[in-house]
Amino acid sequence: MPAPPRSPRSDTVGAQLSVAETLCEQRGRRLTPIRRKVLELLLRHGRSLKAYELLDAMRAVHPGAAPPTVYRALDFLMDEGLIHRLDAVNAWSACHDAGGAPHDLLVVCTGCGAVAEISDPAMSRQLAERVAQTGYALATHETEIRALCPQCQQKQPADAGHDHHHHH
Repeated sequence: MPAPPRSPRSDTVGAQLSVAETLCEQRGRRLTPIRRKVLELLLRHGRSLKAYELLDAMRAVHPGAAPPTVYRALDFLMDEGLIHRLDAVNAWSACHDAGGAPHDLLVVCTGCGAVAEISDPAMSRQLAERVAQTGYALATHETEIRALCPQCQQKQPADAGHDHHHHH
């Protein structure tokens, strides 16, 4: 009997989870079931999730999941470079290229929380050098850029915010 069609995501998710497990093993860290589940949920959603969305999703699987547990898992995954914390939308997203080249630029849609990961070492170096001239040092290797994804751009009228015709 043929297997029921699965979403194209499911196989990639499995592969990405294996990469994550391997990375953790190589570093002598443990991807515990809870940590793995949090990562899996983020990979599966394919967009960033806020803490309460993650908690709801976790409770659907582990009814007893407590916020501190989930936060600790997020901290671990962040330390291991497996997820990104997106301050722009106050959410987390899975790193879709954890085993690959580091990406230095995260373009975050402030409308829906979608993320595009960009690797542009030259540009990041320029940015770091420019920041260094002020005497500051970059706190992270990732620069978050707030943007609107193509879908959200379509939803917004081009002149939103510049409408001078409706003064009552």
